[in-house]
Amino acid sequence: MRRALIVGIDEYAGAPLQGCVNDAHAIAAVLETHGTGSPNFQVRLMTSPSDDVTRPKLREAIEKLFATDCNIALLYFSGHGYLRSVDGYIVTKDATKYDEGIGMTELLKIANRSPVKNKVIILDCCFSGNMGTPNIDEGGVAQLSEGLTVLTASRGSEVAVEQDGGGIFTGLVVAALQGGAADLRGHVTPGSIYAYVDQALGAWEQRPIFKTNVTQFTSLREVSPQVPLETLRKLVDYFPSSQDEYALDPSYEDTVENNDPDKAKVLKDLQKMEGVGLVVPVGEEHMYYAAINSKSCRLTALGAQYWRLAKEKKL
Repeated sequence: MRRALIVGIDEYAGAPLQGCVNDAHAIAAVLETHGTGSPNFQVRLMTSPSDDVTRPKLREAIEKLFATDCNIALLYFSGHGYLRSVDGYIVTKDATKYDEGIGMTELLKIANRSPVKNKVIILDCCFSGNMGTPNIDEGGVAQLSEGLTVLTASRGSEVAVEQDGGGIFTGLVVAALQGGAADLRGHVTPGSIYAYVDQALGAWEQRPIFKTNVTQFTSLREVSPQVPLETLRKLVDYFPSSQDEYALDPSYEDTVENNDPDKAKVLKDLQKMEGVGLVVPVGEEHMYYAAINSKSCRLTALGAQYWRLAKEKKL
């Protein structure tokens, strides 16, 4: 079972926002199904002003999300963040002075004691980098329980920026989930989302924060692989070891006279692998010339990694 609680709050007395509800709907839409259209997360959407997202109601929803033992539970929040000397807060609709919402230390405790195998918290709010930061009142020690991953829009002292009716951070997260952060097998993980967002934001812009305590990333969404899996599995057929080279000759090129159709299919597979950085020609710039000039090709470091996965039947 895969469950997600998606929260977006625009309605704040005296300080309304404009893009948080839009962001919540965008995240919910992309998480509900995989790229193939098959079901993904069971999503509960809470937005304000449509819903009355008060502190008690949000606290109850978060408790329920992390209370049920399931494979993965994901919390996304878009709204105001607030920073006091002792803690950061995700701000609820009914916030008042000294009772701004749910403390990030409080949220961390809920997630840490959860029986859920994989827990993911994504925060698009100001000062969100405080999530998981040591709290002075807690002795300066903050720990993420096994299976917990936190991805935030900004450092603990930074604001998170809205642009064109939505958060810059969330826009990048949605693009990553749509396939921008997918590996060659089509898997999008929290780690790949962070890498995608980190590369997209400049050094002088808000900086995302990533904290995790996992032994292996779980896939949040699957899209069509860049290279068909059946083609990737042929790596071990073409290369008996990860150090071997595959010898080519003109008969592999289907544009030459007297080509071998079976060999031409092999070259097309190798060219697909070259296109995603798994294979490179030896002594030539392009695979075409490697075949025409009877050269060879070899695996890259990335190719050797996928060769190992194919060898271990993990593809």
